[in-house]
Amino acid sequence: MNSIHKSIYLFLIVLLASCNKDLLDTAPTDRLAVDVFWNTEADAKLAVNALYLDLDSTNILSLDALTDIGHTNQNFDVQAYIELGTYDQSSAKVYGEWKNAYKGIHAANYFLENVDKVTSSTPALINQFKGEAKTLRAYQYIKLAGLYGDVPLVTTSITLEQARTLQRTPVAQIYDFIDKELTESAALLPAAYANAADKGRIARGAAWALKARADLFAGRYQLAADAATEVNGLGYTLYDSYQKLFSYAAENNKEVILDKQFIKDNYPNNVFSMMAPYSQKNGNSSYVPTKVLADTYQMSDGKDIHAPGSTFDEDHPYDNRDPRLRYSLFVDGDVLPSGTVFHPAPNSGTADAIGSTYIASTTGYNLKKYINPEDYANPANSGINMILLRYAEVLLTYAEAKIELNQLDQSVYNAINTVRRRADVNMPALPAGLTQSQLRDAVRYERTVELAFEGLRLYDIRRWKTAEKVMTGPVYGITWNNNGQRTVVQVVSFNRAFDKSRHYLWPVPQKERDLDPALSQNPNW
Repeated sequence: MNSIHKSIYLFLIVLLASCNKDLLDTAPTDRLAVDVFWNTEADAKLAVNALYLDLDSTNILSLDALTDIGHTNQNFDVQAYIELGTYDQSSAKVYGEWKNAYKGIHAANYFLENVDKVTSSTPALINQFKGEAKTLRAYQYIKLAGLYGDVPLVTTSITLEQARTLQRTPVAQIYDFIDKELTESAALLPAAYANAADKGRIARGAAWALKARADLFAGRYQLAADAATEVNGLGYTLYDSYQKLFSYAAENNKEVILDKQFIKDNYPNNVFSMMAPYSQKNGNSSYVPTKVLADTYQMSDGKDIHAPGSTFDEDHPYDNRDPRLRYSLFVDGDVLPSGTVFHPAPNSGTADAIGSTYIASTTGYNLKKYINPEDYANPANSGINMILLRYAEVLLTYAEAKIELNQLDQSVYNAINTVRRRADVNMPALPAGLTQSQLRDAVRYERTVELAFEGLRLYDIRRWKTAEKVMTGPVYGITWNNNGQRTVVQVVSFNRAFDKSRHYLWPVPQKERDLDPALSQNPNW
């Protein structure tokens, strides 16, 4: 277990500062009292380590299920109402993401207010901890800005009465704050950590990479390109194998810039039980890929499957395709962790057959990322780390920012081609001389297939203003042989809807507005 996980269990709850000192003046034995904490560097490390608990986890998979490339598998799941366009400000998903983000912000605020009480002989270490906390706080604000737009900017601990009078800060000011926070953090953080016990800890590259992401989301393209450039030279490279990138063997590799660290038995996640096909110890298939995603992957020669002259074979739809298709999705004929073969067609007679149970994938596809054989024996006890930001994203952020600036130099091609030509992907390099529109299509393609089900697609289709086109109508899945007829699976009784007048932002949760009447609402909610 790394030091972050060890210390999280020791840092119980320092926020309970109101212990009654008159009650025999005894020290509590089940928690750390505030008056005996914040004394040593060890205290500061315990406290900053606890902040990592509030990072996103398997919930990033659910965000992609709210887009064209994914689907919430059970129609009765409350999240499915977002796909259907029938959700409102009382949605559990809408409230949950808001609540969890502000929980992380509150914890970071509390840390930053108290860490200077610590007596330290190494100020650089305390500054490093501050950089980690500020970066983690900025991470939460990036998510809030992307989902809700204007949100309250809270940078200190507040009382209940103050919480009832908070107002929303314009989103441009939120992005200003994020820029300032991450620039300051980068100056406080080391480029890398020499101690293996510090694996998973935020380094300088995470601050710059998150700044690049935020500025791309905000449309501040020059700032995004500049921040992405800062990441170069910090030791990050693409991992040789995309196929193994989400395996235990690849954990903490040089591509990973930020992840949520887990460990079996002590601090596990349930990604296997959530995402594996039903036949794999009753995997839940909670969120499944769609035909849109499967059809997006190019042929191995770089052509779209529907392009003139394409060699796409409808009888062998997964042959000669961008290798990332079969690295990312379970498709018919794949060997599953149990050693059985995946056959999802409705007439296959297997546990994974569409319609065989309400839990089996309704599209006939399942996610392969993060599904490792090591977790088959105990599916809810996965120790695989969840990657939240990696170098491939930084390269594509740089390329997209430069394209939007119409700065179509060789560095744009280099960034995209580096991703396309990873050793076990080896897709053809982009031809020279492409227009801005062609390069825009190219980088959007790469973001779609390279980063599928990594929690970014929802933000992308919002900022590209394509959600209103791609998030309407039925959800489709595999094509199967139905008594000699090719038949495309359509998810039963499910039609997506997207209202461009309001769905580009989630509503401010009603629970928050009930507590704080000063909070305004997003348009048309």
